[in-house]
Amino acid sequence: MPRDLQGKTVLVTLPVSEAQQEDIRSLIEGAGGTALFIRELFVREEDTQDAVAIVGNVPPRVLHGSAGLEWLQTSSAGYDHYLGDGVLAPTTLLTSATGAYGQAVSEHMLAQLLCLMKNLHRYRDNQRGARWQDEGPVDTLVGSTVLVLGAGDIGTSFASLVSALGAHVIGVRRKAVERHAPFERMVLLDEVFDVLPEADVVACALPSSDQTRELVDERFFAAMRRDAYFVNAGRGDLVVGKDLLEALVSGHLKGAALDVTNPEPLPADDPLWSQPNVLITPHVAGFWHLQATTDSVIALCRANLEAYLADRPLRNLVSR
Repeated sequence: MPRDLQGKTVLVTLPVSEAQQEDIRSLIEGAGGTALFIRELFVREEDTQDAVAIVGNVPPRVLHGSAGLEWLQTSSAGYDHYLGDGVLAPTTLLTSATGAYGQAVSEHMLAQLLCLMKNLHRYRDNQRGARWQDEGPVDTLVGSTVLVLGAGDIGTSFASLVSALGAHVIGVRRKAVERHAPFERMVLLDEVFDVLPEADVVACALPSSDQTRELVDERFFAAMRRDAYFVNAGRGDLVVGKDLLEALVSGHLKGAALDVTNPEPLPADDPLWSQPNVLITPHVAGFWHLQATTDSVIALCRANLEAYLADRPLRNLVSR
C-alpha cells in the first residue's frame, strides 16, 4: 500500500539538477508530502525536525535521534558516523549508497599507486624546482601480487583495474564468500596475516568497524613484504598512524598512498605530510568529483525513494 505523506516533509540534500529536483519533488508531492531541498553544508537542526525522511547526507549533530524520522538514505557508501548513540532513533531505517562509488574510488586508488610506482610524485617535485633529474628504477603491476582488503564494490572495481594491468589479485572479506573474478583467491579477514607476506601491494577499501579499527598496526606492517606499497581509501581509523610512519621511515614500506587519514583533516604538523614516499589526498576519491558517481548516487537514491513511498523493501538497508 502506498505511503501517505500528507503534511509530512522529505528533506533532500543531493546535488540535483533542476530537472532532477522537479522529478523528485513530483514523487514526494504525489504521496501528499512536501519536498525540502537544502545542500548538506547548509542543513540546520531546525531543517530536520519535521522531516519524516532524509535523502542525502546531513551532519549527524543535527539529528538528535528524532523518533519522527522514519528513514535516512545516505549519499555516501560509508554510514558509520550515523551509528553513534543518540544520532538515529532505533526505529529509523538507514540505507547507504554502497555500489555507486566503485569506479571513482578505484580509479583514484590506481592513479595514486601508479604515481608512486613510477616516481611521478618525485618528478612533480622536480618540476617545481626546474630540476631535470632521473629518479631511477620504477615498479610494475605486471606479475605482481595485490592484496585487496574489502572485496565489495570498490575493492572489486580496483581488483579489476590492477588485474587488467597484469596483477594477481587476492581478495580479503570479513565474511565468507565464493571466489569470483577478478580475484584469483579469496580469504577471510581473520586469515590476512597468512597472505600479507605474498603481497607487493596491499590496498584497503574497508569500512570502519570494531573488527577493522587499528587493524593495520606495527604487527601488520612487519608481516608485509619489504618494499611493498600500502594504499588506503576506506577509513583512516583502520591504520595506526605512528606505526605507518615507522614502516615508511625505516624503509620497510616502499610507499603509501592515502585518501583517508586519522584524524581528518590531517594536522599540518603531522610528519606524514613530509615523507617523500607518501602521497596524500584529502578524502576526495569519491565525493561528487566524477559525474558518473553523482549520476549513480542520485539514481540509487531516487529508486529507494520510490520504494519507500510504495512501502517496498529498500536497497542497501543497514542492519543495526
